[in-house]
Amino acid sequence: MDGSSPSKRSRHEESGNGERSKMRGVVVLMKKKVLGVNDIAASVVDRVDEIRGRKVALQLISSTAALDHDSESYRGKVGKKAYLEDWITKISPLTAGDTAYDVTFEWTREMGVPGAFTITNFHHNEFYLKTLTLEDVPGHGRVHFICNSWVYPSEYYKKDRIFFANQAYLPSQTPAPLRGYREEELENLRGNGTGKLEEWDRVYDYDIYNDLGDPDKGPEHVRPILGGSPEFPYPRRGRTGRPPASSDPKVESRIPLYNSLSIYVPRDERFSQLKMSDFVAYALKSIFQFLAPEFKALFDKTPDEFDSFEDVLKLYDGGIKVSNDSLMEKIRERIPLEMIKELLRSDGEKGFKFPLPQVIKEDKTAWRSDEEFAREMLAGINPVVIRRLQEFPPESKLDPEVYGKQSSTISEEHIINSLDGLTILEAIQNNKLFILDHHDNLMPYLRRINTTATKTYATRTILFLQKDGTLKPLAIELSLPHPDGDHHGAVSSVYTPAEDGLEGSLWQLAKAYVAISDSGYHQLICHWLSTHAAIEPFIIATHRQLSVLHPIHKLLQPHFRDTMNINALARQTLINAGGFLEMTLFPGKYALEMSATSYKDWVFPDQALPADLIKRGVAVEDSSSPNGVRLLIEDYPYAVDGLEIWTAIRMWVEDYCNLYYNTDDMVENDIELQSWWKELREKGHADKTNEPWWPKMKTRKELIDSCTIVIWVASALHAAVNFGQYPYGGYLPNRPSTSRRFIPEPGTPEYEELKSNPEKAFLKTITSQLQSVLGISLVEILSRHSSDEIFLGQRESPEWTSDAGALKAFEMFGNRLVEIEKRIMEMNNDGRWKNRFGPVKMPYTLLYPSSDIGLTGRGIPNSVSI
Repeated sequence: MDGSSPSKRSRHEESGNGERSKMRGVVVLMKKKVLGVNDIAASVVDRVDEIRGRKVALQLISSTAALDHDSESYRGKVGKKAYLEDWITKISPLTAGDTAYDVTFEWTREMGVPGAFTITNFHHNEFYLKTLTLEDVPGHGRVHFICNSWVYPSEYYKKDRIFFANQAYLPSQTPAPLRGYREEELENLRGNGTGKLEEWDRVYDYDIYNDLGDPDKGPEHVRPILGGSPEFPYPRRGRTGRPPASSDPKVESRIPLYNSLSIYVPRDERFSQLKMSDFVAYALKSIFQFLAPEFKALFDKTPDEFDSFEDVLKLYDGGIKVSNDSLMEKIRERIPLEMIKELLRSDGEKGFKFPLPQVIKEDKTAWRSDEEFAREMLAGINPVVIRRLQEFPPESKLDPEVYGKQSSTISEEHIINSLDGLTILEAIQNNKLFILDHHDNLMPYLRRINTTATKTYATRTILFLQKDGTLKPLAIELSLPHPDGDHHGAVSSVYTPAEDGLEGSLWQLAKAYVAISDSGYHQLICHWLSTHAAIEPFIIATHRQLSVLHPIHKLLQPHFRDTMNINALARQTLINAGGFLEMTLFPGKYALEMSATSYKDWVFPDQALPADLIKRGVAVEDSSSPNGVRLLIEDYPYAVDGLEIWTAIRMWVEDYCNLYYNTDDMVENDIELQSWWKELREKGHADKTNEPWWPKMKTRKELIDSCTIVIWVASALHAAVNFGQYPYGGYLPNRPSTSRRFIPEPGTPEYEELKSNPEKAFLKTITSQLQSVLGISLVEILSRHSSDEIFLGQRESPEWTSDAGALKAFEMFGNRLVEIEKRIMEMNNDGRWKNRFGPVKMPYTLLYPSSDIGLTGRGIPNSVSI
C-alpha cells in the first residue's frame, strides 16, 4: 500500500442522500527537505506557505464520465480541489525521506472511476511525488497512480501536472474522457523546439553532438560536430538549448566544470539523490577542474615511471607515493565527496591504494599467459569483437585508392606449425581459425594519432581453436602507415609466440599493443557508441511519442533510467575535448571522431545477439538449438550466457506484447507506436533514416524483435562491456589503454633495455604512472553498482501496472533469470569449461543477473545507468 496509513473508518464516506461522498486517498512523496543543501530553509518556507493558504491541490479526473458529450474537447469530469492534509505537523518519514499524506476528495458514484488527476504545487519548493492511492472508489474499489516525478511550484508550468492511473491502454482503447489529456501531456513533453531548457523543464528534444569542443578556449579545444553530416554521422543526444559559442555559432557553448551537475536533462531523468551522493559526478568535476592543467604539464616532463610489476602491485597492496606533492595535495583538498576521498585511498602519506582487481587476485602473473590473453576475447571486458577467419591472409576493406595495399602480411610460415597437423584451408573449413582485427578501424587515424604523445599500431591477431576449447594465439601483426603516404599501403611486422629471452619480451609487447587497440575500441565503440549513445534516441522518442499509458512505454521505461543523465555528464567531463577519455585512451583528441566513423557501420537489427554472433561468424543458425543458433566456439562464456539472457528477454517481451496486440493490424494501426518508430528513424537516428534494414513496424514480430534489442542493449550488453572494467582493467598491465613508444629498434638504448630489463621496458611503453592512477580511478567508479540500482527482472514498484497478465508474465521472466543464474554458476564450477575460469582463476560472472551494490564484477542493471 506504499506506506499509506489505515483509515479511521472507511476510506469512502457517503452522505445520507447519496449525492455527495468523501473519498480518502493517500499521497506518498519526498520533500525537498531531505534532498537539497537548503533543506531546512525549504522546509520552513513550505510551512509558511501552508499557513498562508498556499497548499498542494489535487483534482481527480474521471475516466468514465465526460464533462460535455457534445463538445469537441471531450474530457473527463473534474472533481473539486482537495488539499494535502497535515503538511505542517507531519514529520515522521516512512522510509528514507518518504512521507504519506491523507487527502480527502469529494466524489460521487455518478462521476465514475478516476483515471487521472492533476496536482498544483502552490509552495515555493519542489517535491518528488511517488504515488496516490484511492482505496475505495464508489462502485469500483482501489485505484493506484504511480507518479515518480518532481513537481515544481505552479508558476513554472503553463498547465497543471497530470498523472494517470497505472492501467495500460493502446491509444485506440483509451477511455474517451482521457484521450485529450493523453495527447496534451505528450505535447507538453515535446516542447516547442526553442529556447534554453531549465532545471524544472520536462522537455525531451533532439540535438547533434556540437557540445564536445570548446572553441572559445582556443584551437586545441576544437572538435568536429558529430551528427548531421555524411562525414561524421551520429545518434542524436538530448537538446539543452544552451546558446552558441561566441567564436563559432555552430557549436553549443559549454558550462563551467564546477557547474557540471546542472547540465540539462529532463528533471525526472536526473539521478536520485541517493545515487548522486553515492556517485562520481562531483568527483569527476573536481578531478578535472583541479587536475587537468597540472596533468598536462606532467606529461610534458615525463612523469614518474613504474620500474617493475612489483611496483604496480603497490597500488593495491600499500599504496604508492606520487612525487608531485602539490598536485596530490590539490586533489586531496578539493575533492568534495567523502566517497571519492575513500576512492583515492589516501594512506596518510600521500599515497593511493585500490581494491585488488580480480584478474590478479588469485595469481599475480597468470595474466601474462597466452591462454589468458586469448580467453579474455571470449570472457573478458570486450568479448564482442572476435570473429571467425574465413580467408587467408586476412583482407582489408579499406579503399585501396586511398590506403594502398592493406591486406595482412601474416603468412603460412608464421602459423602452419601450430595447426595440429591441419593445413590452413582445412583449419578454415573446420572453423578453427579466428581473428581479433583492429586494423581497418585504426589505420585511417593512425598517422594523426602517432603525431601526439601516443605511439601505437593497428593490430591483427590470429588464433587457433584447440581441442580443449581454448584459443591459442598464433601470430600478431603490428602495422603502421607507410612513411611516404597512405596510398603506399601499410608497413607491417609479424610476431609469433615465444616465452623466453628477447623474443619472449617482444611477444609480450606485441600482446600489449593488441590490448591497447582493443581497449580503445572497447571504450569508444563497443561501450560508449553501441550502448550509451545508441540508446539515447530511443529514450527521447519514447517520451515524446508514447504516452505513459502506452503498454510499450511501460515495457521500455525501466530500461532508460539514468541514461540521459550519465550521458550528459559524459559530454561534460568524459568525452569532451580534454576530457577523461582523451586523457587516458590512446586515440586522444581523435577518440569521438573515430566513433562517428564506426557509426557508419551501425545496423539496428545486428544489435540482436544472435544476429551479431552470426555476422561475426562465431555462430550459425540452427533451429534445433534452444536459442536458434549454434556456437562454433562451444566454450564462449559471453555468448553462452548472453543467449540465455537474450532468450529470456525475448520470451518476456513476446508474452507482454501479445497481451495488447492480438493481430499485426493492431501494430500497424497504433498511431503512437507508428509516430514513435517514424521519429526514431527520422530524428533520433536521423543519419541512418534511409537505411533499408530498419524494421517496418507493421507486425507483432517486428515490434517484439525491436523491443527485445532495445532491452538487451540497455541491460545485458551494457553490463557485459561495463562492469568488468575494474576486475579486468583495474590492473593496467593487463589492459593498457595507451602506449608511449614503438617496439624498439636493434642498436638503440631502448632495445638494450628490453634485453636487460624487460619489465621496465614494458612499463615504460604502456600507460605512465600518474595516467594509470587516473585510469584506475575512472574504471573503479564506472564498475560500481549504486545503492539504488534496479536489476533485470526487478521493477521500482511492484504495482507498475494493474494488468494481472503483465504482472504474471513479468514474474515468469524473473523466475527464468533466477534459473539462468543457477545454470551459469554450475557451468563456472564445471572444470570442463576452461574459458570460464582461465589461468587467472577468475570465473565469468558479468552476466549473472543479480548483484549486491558496489564493485562486484557481476549483475545486470535494467539500464545504462553508469
